[in-house]
Amino acid sequence: MFELAVMGDWLAFAVRWVHVITAIAWIGSSFYFIALDLGLRKAPDLPAGAHGEEWQVHGGGFYHIQKYLVAPERLPEHLTWFKWESYATWLSGFAMLVLIYYLGADLYLVDPNVADIAPWQGILISLASLALGWLAYNTLCRVFVDANQTVLMGALFLVLVAMSWGYTQVFTGRAALLHLGAFTATIMSANVFMIIIPNQKIVVADLKAGRSPDPKYGKIAKQRSTHNNYLTLPVLFLMLSNHYPLAFATEYNWIIASLVFLMGVTIRHYFNTIHARAGNPTWTWLATAILFILVMWLSTAPMRATAEDGTATLTPRQERFVAAAGFDEVHDIVLGRCSMCHAAEPFWDGIRWAPKDVRLETEAQIARYAKDIYLQAGLTHAMPPANVSYIEAAERRKIVEWYRAATGAGS
Repeated sequence: MFELAVMGDWLAFAVRWVHVITAIAWIGSSFYFIALDLGLRKAPDLPAGAHGEEWQVHGGGFYHIQKYLVAPERLPEHLTWFKWESYATWLSGFAMLVLIYYLGADLYLVDPNVADIAPWQGILISLASLALGWLAYNTLCRVFVDANQTVLMGALFLVLVAMSWGYTQVFTGRAALLHLGAFTATIMSANVFMIIIPNQKIVVADLKAGRSPDPKYGKIAKQRSTHNNYLTLPVLFLMLSNHYPLAFATEYNWIIASLVFLMGVTIRHYFNTIHARAGNPTWTWLATAILFILVMWLSTAPMRATAEDGTATLTPRQERFVAAAGFDEVHDIVLGRCSMCHAAEPFWDGIRWAPKDVRLETEAQIARYAKDIYLQAGLTHAMPPANVSYIEAAERRKIVEWYRAATGAGS
């Protein structure tokens, strides 16, 4: 029978796999349709109501695509909706949030050195912030509906900067950047669910009823779709950031996250301009490079002190692992085989910061990351990489026995 730790890890892997697959599908269709829309051209023989057309070649065939700015005269018999990619991406991403940051809140979500809150409080703040993101963004869109869209994007950027800072005052650095990505992704998916699809359904209903659709619905949907296009690349960075302490474990992580949003704008502006055949704004690459160099410079600031010191109070869960049979031996094994990298000041050549900001120097730290030690250095040989510290098979067995003794697994 599978152990809970093994089942949980495989479940997280499966959900992450689904999340990546659906995200690829959503991003791919989003980028494609924005590029298609920008590349549309007028032609003298376009049907009535058609805004433009595009010829494309792919997979050994030619495609002739026409866009109707509002709607065709009648509803086509076959109509493909692009929505489930967005819904599945958000649902699988939220499932990942639950599996890792909610169920593991005391490990990945909250840190007493940042904010002394209980795990359940952190979870409530997390949920409330996601809802707040949509409400704030949607309000901005309604307030600035007739304003210059650059003004609207500027207001949204200020909201994102504020949330970048706010998350770092409540959560661990890793959770803060991940939540900023989830905050933004929730806005994007809600755009599809709350605005784009409902507006398209209104147009479809009008066509079925023989009415002329109001063009405002298509205009609003296009606006939200364009916003999603510019927010996509920063969200991808934030979702990957949990693997890189240089991004999330520095004092200036919230500024790094804010600058990444600007990089997303410069990169997308270049490609969108190219797709629209409106020029070749190579200056955007210089701007992006400067922003990235600034991000790298900020990342060299002192790493945020998130680990417990030697006198830290143990949680009940940590006490169980420290009191379990074999802990003293495992403590020595980890100090001898792992802490040369997983330390506040690593001394392994080439390692300047603890991988993923995981530090294994004290009893509290080793107990905190017990499951990760068990899965990566006990049950599997993932750690140390290439077994560079020469951990022996007998030592791995002792890690397994200790973890199972603490959890009752395998008994």
